Amino acid sequence: MAGALLCQTDAAVLMVKGNNMKTNILIIALTGLLLAGCGGGSDVSTATAEQAAPEKVYKWKMVTTWPKNFPGLGMAAENFAVMAEKMSGGRLQVKVFGAGQLVPALEVFDAVSQGTAEMGHSAGYYWKGKTPTSALFTTIPFGLNAQEMNSWLHYGGGMALWQELYEPFNLVPLAAGNTGVQMAGWFNREINSLADLKGLKMRIPGLGGEVMSRVGVEAVNIPGGELYTSMQTGVIDATEWVGPYNDLAFGFHQVAKYYYYPGWHEPGPTLELIVNKQAYESLPADLQAIVEGAARAVNQDMLDDYTARNNAALNELVNTHGVELRQLPDEVLAELNRVTDQVLEELAASDSQFKKVYDSQNAFKLQAMQYHKISEEAYYRARELK
Repeated sequence: MAGALLCQTDAAVLMVKGNNMKTNILIIALTGLLLAGCGGGSDVSTATAEQAAPEKVYKWKMVTTWPKNFPGLGMAAENFAVMAEKMSGGRLQVKVFGAGQLVPALEVFDAVSQGTAEMGHSAGYYWKGKTPTSALFTTIPFGLNAQEMNSWLHYGGGMALWQELYEPFNLVPLAAGNTGVQMAGWFNREINSLADLKGLKMRIPGLGGEVMSRVGVEAVNIPGGELYTSMQTGVIDATEWVGPYNDLAFGFHQVAKYYYYPGWHEPGPTLELIVNKQAYESLPADLQAIVEGAARAVNQDMLDDYTARNNAALNELVNTHGVELRQLPDEVLAELNRVTDQVLEELAASDSQFKKVYDSQNAFKLQAMQYHKISEEAYYRARELK
């Protein structure tokens, strides 16, 4: 109010000082500008006051299936938290809890669904007991590789199907990591034929576990943090985990001699960031965009990380620790492929939701395979020609 009175007084002084027509015209113009400037000053003052008001800070918890700060898998969650806080200017702060720190490793889905934590980082195939279709959003045997999986999710309709699947569970899913093609696993005996698989007790989750069960393996699901001890004590005879980068960190070479490839069961495993639906909707639009953008960034970052580190880790396993690297026989892979088709067809026939997602993913795979025969695969062959 005092500012407005001062402006009016200044204008009056100008008018009084004018003593001829030209001067008064000029003074009237200047008076108008002065009054307009005073009015604008009031708006700026209001805007500045609004900008100065403290913005709400969202403090979230993220629970994960991985040991705290575990290389590769565990770091995706940590990287997301750092990135989200920086991108939001501190308005979104995420505290990451490793497996068992807040909830057990395999209770991440329920914890986020119920709102115990706002976010979780895990893999969808762990939840096949809740909905078998969830496995399709991680990986399926002989399915999409990392490049194809990302393309299907983001440009082939996969994300819409994923959101539809998780909506009844009060969750918003996002892709947040991929290791690339994994290894077939660690075995305490050689696998030279299908007969060698029979009777093995192996840690292998998801649909890969179902396929293994049908060829005579006793498939079990054990959290990563318990695998070393389980192999060491003979609770299991074989385990798959990820690949050289993570397997070296877990020390599996100390409890198993044979390391088999390729990872037929996990060709492109997508890790998921799940967000409690109410928590996500409580965020303003810009923070929602930051969540989505940071997830997309860590999704690619993890694949880059594994691509860079797997080879060096494999060299150390073989050349320093004497691990015997073996390829699964074609006979074994062919049978696993045949049984995979059988399992997937049965699931599609009995579950309309599974069929809807599987049909979309399989159609995309067939198209990608056609093109990759003359692109990726042809290039790999050409690169080795000398």
